[in-house]
Amino acid sequence: VEHLVGKDAAESIRIITREGTRRIAHAAFGYAAMNARRKVTIVHKANILKLTDGLFLEVARDVARDYPAIAVEDRIVDNMAMQLVLRPEEYDVLLCPNLYGDILSDLCAALVGGLGVAPGANIGSEYAIFEAVHGSAPQFKGQDKMNPTALVLSACMMLDHVNETQAAERIRRAVAAVIAGGASVTSDLGGTA
Repeated sequence: VEHLVGKDAAESIRIITREGTRRIAHAAFGYAAMNARRKVTIVHKANILKLTDGLFLEVARDVARDYPAIAVEDRIVDNMAMQLVLRPEEYDVLLCPNLYGDILSDLCAALVGGLGVAPGANIGSEYAIFEAVHGSAPQFKGQDKMNPTALVLSACMMLDHVNETQAAERIRRAVAAVIAGGASVTSDLGGTA
């Protein structure tokens, strides 16, 4: 929630709840367990935001106890950004409050080729929406500039979500083969298509 404070200031209020944190933490650890992932890293800024991020860290650590087979660690968000650039291979599943996840997902997209190849999913208890991380980018409509890979890989995530994993894997292999071939890739990947 944001609002103006007089004419020369603005204020933002952030709410972290136990229930919301518990829900996302179970989603992260459950994903790790179901997909043979080795570790969940809790991302926070509890050294400064002692109450909100402190609550997030406390609840996430509590949920971690329900998943003893999954390693757990925590990182302060600014250090996490540096670690992802220096040693991305050391990380697996990141558990973040929304703002940090939004920022770090773009950083991670850059590590794998850019926003044009980064799939996205918003998975709730009743519904799921799958989309390219970059959104719809209507400013590029009709210019043949957009890389469809993110959307195709988002569809693969959707197929995984509905237990069509073989179909998802076939599409992923086809995408990888096209990118590796290099003949039919978009300019963001060094091609001319």
